[in-house]
Amino acid sequence: MNKYDVIVIGGGAAGMMAAIHAAYTGAKVAIIEHNEKLGKKIYITGKGKCNLTNNSDVETHLNNIVTNSKFMFSALNNFTAQNTIEFFENNGLKTRTERGNRVFPESDKSSDVIKTLVNCLNNNNVKVTLNTEIEKIYRQKQQFNILCKSGIEYTCNSLIVATGGLSYSGTGATGFGYEIAEQFGHKIAEPKPALCSIVVKEDVSSLNGLSLRNVTLSAVIENKKYSQFGDLLFTYNSLTGPIALSMSSLINKNNLSRVKVYIDFKPALSEALLEAKFKREFVENAKKDLKNYLHSLLPSKIIDYFIMKTKLNNKKLAEINKEERNTLILGLKKFDFSIKSLDNINVGIVTSGGVDVKEVDPKTCQSKLVKNLFFAGEVLDVDALTGGFNLQIAWSTGVLAGVNAAIASKNKLD
Repeated sequence: MNKYDVIVIGGGAAGMMAAIHAAYTGAKVAIIEHNEKLGKKIYITGKGKCNLTNNSDVETHLNNIVTNSKFMFSALNNFTAQNTIEFFENNGLKTRTERGNRVFPESDKSSDVIKTLVNCLNNNNVKVTLNTEIEKIYRQKQQFNILCKSGIEYTCNSLIVATGGLSYSGTGATGFGYEIAEQFGHKIAEPKPALCSIVVKEDVSSLNGLSLRNVTLSAVIENKKYSQFGDLLFTYNSLTGPIALSMSSLINKNNLSRVKVYIDFKPALSEALLEAKFKREFVENAKKDLKNYLHSLLPSKIIDYFIMKTKLNNKKLAEINKEERNTLILGLKKFDFSIKSLDNINVGIVTSGGVDVKEVDPKTCQSKLVKNLFFAGEVLDVDALTGGFNLQIAWSTGVLAGVNAAIASKNKLD
């Protein structure tokens, strides 16, 4: 039988960081990973560049956490974004900070992030077992027993569950961590897709590939308004890009069957300013038709669709009456789409939902129900907006779980 102080189930961002810091604390540590390599999801983060963290203060991180931000207060103060940067720099990975305080490896290679973590694991004698499926986990004499399908059995004093959520099933996400948590009496908040595309009811296939810059996307649900400013992209059936992804995380817990999202193409101009602009320019360009005029306001690719959707006629500007002018203004400020659904959870960047944090100690990431059982990373019901905030959740909870699992193991031996 293979006996360890701490065993981590899951070799992703949170799992590797937990194992490293448990080893730093003096524990004998092992990782059990069912994939053929560690950090499989890290490879695809930030479009393969890996947005490590966001180089901002704790308050900014908390403000960008959508679900259960209060739970993260201790973890983020214990291991900040600056601590993350320092950890990687000290272990040989050079980083740089880009627009929006996003931090990337200087090489722009997510593989270098994984190599850094793997080197740390090796340097601290963490045992890594790959391609290993777990048959069952049970407690016996205050120890955790892990029986693998290969027939090999492991025991440990402290167990860390860092299996991730359900997003990106191609990286091996299965929801196995939820099964472990439920086995030990924990509640699971229903997993939902987050940071994913918003599929719309309208036929937007003609807009596929269209990119909009510096627009506002908004939605009103039960008298609460959600808004995101930035860049938006159309696919053949959905809205995606940074602000659509963030919007999906803000609204995913609501019934979206009757919800619409609205694009403000001109957020810097009020309706009154647009009215004054059109009154002046329609006189100055009286002989120009509406379609040609719209080229000064919108990308060419959306003009025909805009005219069709607003039911405006392509007439000379001099012929456009006040009612039609108001329709044009409304179209530019509140161009609506009905939501069909959010994209499949398998393609969401992160999972919203997971282990109920009310049953987890925020100061240690230890279960309140089972002594020496810890949770870290996406398996917890915590998720954030884009910009490096989700990986920081993984690093911070990983460190907290790793250190405290090692301490708990040592205390048990004492």
